[in-house]
Amino acid sequence: MSKSETLVLLKPEAVKRQLVGEIISRLEKANFNIERMKLDCFPREVLAELYKEHKGKDFYESIVGGFAGEPIVAMILSGKDNVIKRVRTIMGSTDPAEAVPGTIRGDYAHHMEPDNIMHASDSAESAKREIELFFPEYS
Repeated sequence: MSKSETLVLLKPEAVKRQLVGEIISRLEKANFNIERMKLDCFPREVLAELYKEHKGKDFYESIVGGFAGEPIVAMILSGKDNVIKRVRTIMGSTDPAEAVPGTIRGDYAHHMEPDNIMHASDSAESAKREIELFFPEYS
């Protein structure tokens, strides 16, 4: 990754509730550039790799099994300065009950798991690994 980039996933709940356009609009208004984007139904193996650090936790199977084969929007976002931190700030707390109004999760997520609307990489290392996982042709 030569630019400052991150992976963002709009989970099946966001797609089903027709929030994709609104979420993308918020990200674009925050001056992020969409480098790549695709809507796809990803296999269990991809989701298992994405959430591998959570294997064995109560919610792991509901995420991996519940999202497999469901439509997900995957995006690579780029921008200036602290892209990962800025995206995560706009996204809001993982727990929607703690997410500040005005953040994406604060405004749209109803419950924490299995589907809290979206995922975003939490570090440069995670972003690199996750981009390669969802966009192997981009790496």
